[in-house]
Amino acid sequence: MTSVTLGPLHPRHGVHAPSSGTPARAPGSVRRTATTDMLRPEGLSGPLILLGRARDLVTDRDAWPHVAGEATTRVRIDYTGGRAVEQLTTTPDRPALQAVLGRPAAANFRRAVLAADPAVPEEEGLLNLLLDDIPVATLVSGHAFAVGGVARTSQALTVTTLIPDQCAGFASGATIMAETARSGHPPLVTGPAAPALANGDPLAWHDLEPLPAHAMRRARRIDVHPGTPTTIDVLFRDSYVRPDGLETVIHEYTVLMTVDAEAGIVVSCEATPRVLPWVECPAAAASARRLAGQPLAGLRAHVRQTFAGTSTCTHLNDTLRALEDVPALLSLLAD
Repeated sequence: MTSVTLGPLHPRHGVHAPSSGTPARAPGSVRRTATTDMLRPEGLSGPLILLGRARDLVTDRDAWPHVAGEATTRVRIDYTGGRAVEQLTTTPDRPALQAVLGRPAAANFRRAVLAADPAVPEEEGLLNLLLDDIPVATLVSGHAFAVGGVARTSQALTVTTLIPDQCAGFASGATIMAETARSGHPPLVTGPAAPALANGDPLAWHDLEPLPAHAMRRARRIDVHPGTPTTIDVLFRDSYVRPDGLETVIHEYTVLMTVDAEAGIVVSCEATPRVLPWVECPAAAASARRLAGQPLAGLRAHVRQTFAGTSTCTHLNDTLRALEDVPALLSLLAD
């Protein structure tokens, strides 16, 4: 790759301390990794393609690894035509999901998935995670749209279309709202260079294909270590590949959670913001502590219903909601 430089950063950018590499897999643990790649192979004004991959990998007490489950999704979205879902294929195949075709990949898409195939969360946890990411990955993919200059001519956001106080970054008077009110356009995020997540372990992640320019990727890692208490180590990252080939981080959190596995209760939860767009965003990390004492069962619904407003972050909420799957991951170790 040609040598690249980071270039000027927005003066009100948030924390820039991205993770490098991935912790070693511990004997007697399970690791879930998932990625959603946001691609526009026909150009920025063409359809959005979301490619999802997810894997559960058990490392037994003798350090022997084996794949316990895999899932994939491929979604074609008419991004400039109302963000309607035009095609959806999954492995494992769930024919009932074809009922969501024609619906926009927006907030109510998750509800439509559950209405079409209510058994997905319980029967196919990996696939459910990928499906759950479709609406927010579609939203996040707009960063590439904006950097490429398309959004400013065809789908520009204005202060009247943004929802104030929906999260810390969108607080009234904060950077996004103030600059949009002043210029008519939201400010462009300038993230730091993305250190590689892969390390010397070829099984640290499922296969991660190189990303082309203007592509984005949402990456998740959840490591579950049984014990008293059980410890869960989490990474969440959204990244973007600039036109010059440099991958930059847009959002990144790490989370350390402990749970009473027998009771199914969260004991503690600490989120660390590693990369966030604006100076107002890191304050939302403290909201993760509110999970202490909550049951793991129903965690998705609990976060969706109670984590709102300027004390929270949309992307941290997505990270925390996925931790409802910890009991299912523990069951893989039991098996």
